[in-house]
Amino acid sequence: MPAADAFAEDSPADATTDPPADPPVLYEVRGPVAHVTMNRPRYRNAQNSAMTYALDDAFYRAAGDPAVKVVVLAGAGGHFSAGHDIGTPGCDAHLPFERRAGLWWDHTGRPGAESRFARESEVYLGMCRRWRELPKPVIASVQGACVAGGLMLAWVCDLIVAAEDAFFADPVVRMGIPGVEYFAHPWAMPPRIAREFFYTGDRMPARRAYEVGMVNRVVPRADLAEETDRLARRIAEMPGFGLALTKRALNQAEDLQGLHTGMDSVFGLHHLAHAHNAETAADSLGGMNVAAMKEAGTR
Repeated sequence: MPAADAFAEDSPADATTDPPADPPVLYEVRGPVAHVTMNRPRYRNAQNSAMTYALDDAFYRAAGDPAVKVVVLAGAGGHFSAGHDIGTPGCDAHLPFERRAGLWWDHTGRPGAESRFARESEVYLGMCRRWRELPKPVIASVQGACVAGGLMLAWVCDLIVAAEDAFFADPVVRMGIPGVEYFAHPWAMPPRIAREFFYTGDRMPARRAYEVGMVNRVVPRADLAEETDRLARRIAEMPGFGLALTKRALNQAEDLQGLHTGMDSVFGLHHLAHAHNAETAADSLGGMNVAAMKEAGTR
């Protein structure tokens, strides 16, 4: 899906660099709250595989720490995340990683759709489903761009606190693909709003996202971290096991409304689109690289 450079305008925070030595994810515990921060600000937190597996490590760590009651997911710099990495120097989709979210084989060295389906079953759908099941409340703290793959990370969280400058979009229909792999759209917002969201590819500002029920709170950018932490600490006052059971109950209710099976069916359509692109266009993304997506998104 689109790399972070595709849909986010420059901001002073974008001048921050992330040398190769910097970890892709930062982890810090403050009292009862674990803060997990995506740390590729130079590329607006584009999600390469190294970041995805580092997020998985961080969530495992938080889940196993009895002192942690709530987890906050944030992005360093000016943007939360503007998508999967398809064009930065750290793009690593061709590399093998130890598989932990499913039993599909290593995608490297496999041809065509076999490689794409195996990899995305693991690092996209599989990872996101597992993170959604983390038995502690997770709060997304969103500023700037939350686009395509960024939506997947925000939507696995129980709550979303958005800065006033935040915006949301899933523009991958421009690639001929029916949305990102973690297809939560009809549950994250009303279906008719989801249709407009898809059909136009337009950005949804934070205030509109609040109006349709996709985010819980909208706060000034300068107050985002403090307000998110305050909410996390308020939730942390509840009994941990009670929170875990309540989260499981709510997830089960969503699944009974079709979320799990809906994602399975759309994941298949997603890969049909990739295969169609591979046969009829320049590549499985329909020839829409970062530059093309950026140009299309600013018309």
